[in-house]
Amino acid sequence: MAYVQKNNPFPVTGCGRRRSFMTTGNPIKMYGDSPMDMRKTTRGKGRTFRTAEEGAGMTSKGVKQYRRENPGSKLKTAVTGKVKPGSKADKRRKSFCARSKGWTGERGKAARARWKC
Repeated sequence: MAYVQKNNPFPVTGCGRRRSFMTTGNPIKMYGDSPMDMRKTTRGKGRTFRTAEEGAGMTSKGVKQYRRENPGSKLKTAVTGKVKPGSKADKRRKSFCARSKGWTGERGKAARARWKC
């Protein structure tokens, strides 16, 4: 018998692939094209994002909530500390810095500063 993955919200097609659009009750809730279902809160005990003064970006609690609501997500928090050159964390930082070069808003600039871009 082949391996059977448990607790996956998406059904398997005849060829063995999982397709999210084949579900009758779509488990991923959408606001526009974004799968984010959580509120963007920067104040209070249950906040999910940092303020611009703190460096913007998601809190670890926010990342955990997002991953809970979006099964299969590999979202991680920011790489803020000192990292070895060529390590996975260094590559993530380099990739983020390259992608976010055009961010000119207050929160974007704060996030780039927090990632040490």
